[in-house]
Amino acid sequence: MQNNKMIELNANENSLGMSDSAKKAVTESLSEGFRYPDNPRAALISKIATIHGVAEDQISLGNGSTENMRATIQMLQHKAFKEGKEFQMVIPVPTFDCAEMYANSIGASVVKIPLTAENYDLDLQRLQKAADEFDGISLLYLCNPNNPTGTITSTKQLKTWIGDAPDNHYFLLDQAYLEYVNDPSFESGVEWVKQGLSENLIVIHTFSKLCALAGMRVGYAISNPQAIEAVEAFMSMDNTNLSGAVAAIATLNDAEFLELSLRTTNQSRQMIETVLDELGLRYLPSQTNFIFHEIKGDLKTYIARMRDSGIKVGREFPPVTGFNRLTLGTPDEMEIFIKVLKSFREKGWV
Repeated sequence: MQNNKMIELNANENSLGMSDSAKKAVTESLSEGFRYPDNPRAALISKIATIHGVAEDQISLGNGSTENMRATIQMLQHKAFKEGKEFQMVIPVPTFDCAEMYANSIGASVVKIPLTAENYDLDLQRLQKAADEFDGISLLYLCNPNNPTGTITSTKQLKTWIGDAPDNHYFLLDQAYLEYVNDPSFESGVEWVKQGLSENLIVIHTFSKLCALAGMRVGYAISNPQAIEAVEAFMSMDNTNLSGAVAAIATLNDAEFLELSLRTTNQSRQMIETVLDELGLRYLPSQTNFIFHEIKGDLKTYIARMRDSGIKVGREFPPVTGFNRLTLGTPDEMEIFIKVLKSFREKGWV
């Protein structure tokens, strides 16, 4: 352990911590904590609209992007009910599981489509087939880059599918890790919204990753104004807290911190890829702040041994076996992890 404190590399948080500018903004905002967050909330919406080149009525702020996720699912289930139709959600597995949890909580049907066996890609053909064979309203939740694999889906294939989809197919495109993508072929779903590719496309983002504000719970959805109005009907009132709003604005204005955040993650990724190559452990090409890598031996035992060594790593992600998701912490944290991982190899554990 480092200073007797557990190193947490299990939740894809940003180990750099909040920027100094965000901390300062939060501290200075405390004197206004007795007021509702209307003005900072409006300022954040305006900032997001400017960054993405969309209108303010195309944005829905969430208490974390998971609230936008929940509201979208509820909105579409309600729409299906009003129209006398069935509703289902179609998801790849494994993927970020909050959408599935929300769907289950309201009794919605969830169809799970495994990733491809060879490269753990989204199986677009089978996902589309599951929606095509359903007469009601289908919501396809697609995390791109995907969590836990860290890989991206073919932009050309995904764009064609969304653009050609029928009116009863809706797409919730989760781009939590957008800022880490360095593949030049990748296109943001926000650009597709701006192009009018589909009226049924909702794109969600978060401030939890590159901006290091996971605890502040700020996220947002971008779509056409009509879809945003429909989603907003299922959002909580005053759902953006004052601290979260001012911290997000300050971070967006802090280009130096954002550059540092991306640079350190890229440095940590290179460190981990190097040691995994050295140990002969397969890993998927990460476009995120985590890496999905092979582990020899029992995964639960590996996770427990890492924890005993002062490091929390990712859980299991069935049906994929033999792989572990490692959050890319600071380079200093990666040095400690590498030392422990190499000691496991010496003991024949990995």
